[in-house]
Amino acid sequence: MILERDRFLKMFADAGISITDEQYYKLGLYSELLVQWNERINLTAITDAEGISIKHFYDSIYPFYLAGVPRSSSMIDVGTGAGFPSCPVKIWRDDLNITLLDSLQKRITFLAQLSDQLGLGATCIHSRAEDIGRSGEFREKYDIATARAVAELKELCEYCLPLVKVGGRFIALKGSQAQEELDRAGEAIKLLGGELDLVKEYTLPNGDARTLIVIGKAAQTPEKYPRPTAQIKKHSL
Repeated sequence: MILERDRFLKMFADAGISITDEQYYKLGLYSELLVQWNERINLTAITDAEGISIKHFYDSIYPFYLAGVPRSSSMIDVGTGAGFPSCPVKIWRDDLNITLLDSLQKRITFLAQLSDQLGLGATCIHSRAEDIGRSGEFREKYDIATARAVAELKELCEYCLPLVKVGGRFIALKGSQAQEELDRAGEAIKLLGGELDLVKEYTLPNGDARTLIVIGKAAQTPEKYPRPTAQIKKHSL
């Protein structure tokens, strides 16, 4: 259910990324499981080979290639859904340690099976980001927090930055209107202990525009954050 091998590998090679035959096989199995499970639970609207290859796999891996991730980093994927971006990134970079967080138990069930079948060793957590962000077990424990297409950036910062250790990074994958979100998020980033490290616009092989935003964790997040979701949505930072 992904692009033919040579075409798939060339797509990544053109971007400077090497995909091995084993990684291609695992991504192919991932796509098959995604489509199978999608018949039972709503995981994705993208189920064609080209869409999965470009909009899910390439658009998960490529921004992390741009960002650069130190070896053996711990990464939590907030509102991960069907495992994007962390699961494709883990297939590409097996040295990473990933935690998959989602508020829907059905998705966590899928992700746990996906992790088992692909040997990802992922920790799968059924919870909300604002809950684990206040838990000593998870708060400021990760080198990287990431999220893709979950919420407005200023809201994402409140969900994700409390989970990142000082010196770590929040890597947000956004669309073409990211600069507007970034302008609105400036105060929230500072208040939550972050500082803007990188903004990089890029284009997918099909021409779709994307933006990579990397926010460094410069200081500890004040204890009162994250607030409950209702407060976040009613009174954004």
